[in-house]
Amino acid sequence: MRFKYFLVTAIAASSLGGCSAVERLKDIGETPKLSAIENPVMQPGYRPVSMPMPVPEKVSYSPNSLWRTGARAFFEDQRARRVGDILTVIVEITDKAELDNATKRNRDNEENAGIPKLGGYEVSKLLEKILPRGVDLGDVDLSDFVRASSDSKSEGGGGIDREEKITMKMAAVVTQVLPNGNLVIEGRQEVRVNYEMRELIVAGVARPEDITSTNTIPISKIAEARVSYGGKGQITDVQQPRYGQQFLDILLPF
Repeated sequence: MRFKYFLVTAIAASSLGGCSAVERLKDIGETPKLSAIENPVMQPGYRPVSMPMPVPEKVSYSPNSLWRTGARAFFEDQRARRVGDILTVIVEITDKAELDNATKRNRDNEENAGIPKLGGYEVSKLLEKILPRGVDLGDVDLSDFVRASSDSKSEGGGGIDREEKITMKMAAVVTQVLPNGNLVIEGRQEVRVNYEMRELIVAGVARPEDITSTNTIPISKIAEARVSYGGKGQITDVQQPRYGQQFLDILLPF
């Protein structure tokens, strides 16, 4: 009975998890099966790749010449220069920042004012005439009639100690040629291992003169550079706070 209960519970849980959970239950105790070789174009979800392409050039041949218009070899510079060309971006970032700040401020204020006489008359006698009978001024000292004082103090400190290092190479595509000849490039790379996806993105504006003879360019030569090295998946989800916690962190003032 316990086994049947466990089996029913497992089937119910698998139905909640979707078809993938059912397939995993079927493979218990079995060796992983190899996929059959199939035409990738016929696979579900296939989409043809659309990339920026250069303007087609009309091919023309010259008599007694080995050169052909539009050729990309035979002593031609193979560096990227047109829309659709590919070049390699070398990313080497080693940044380190150390900052330590401390502030301290003290302020003391004191104000005194007295009115022993007003208009040539002693204020105490004037008050005796104005105030109702029976009111005793006692030890009222009009020479120290008003006194105000304030004291403020603030102290703060902060520090930053950060070190970052990224080293990688990846290919990028020329997506646009600006009027001054500079190249707008962008590269994207995705690598999936089990249920974890790694994403690499590089984009920016490069000068054709900064591209080396091996068709590479360092990230330091790219203007408006954008580098993203991250990922998503089950492990990344565990490392992030839950959505409710992030929501409360934004709203709560303390």
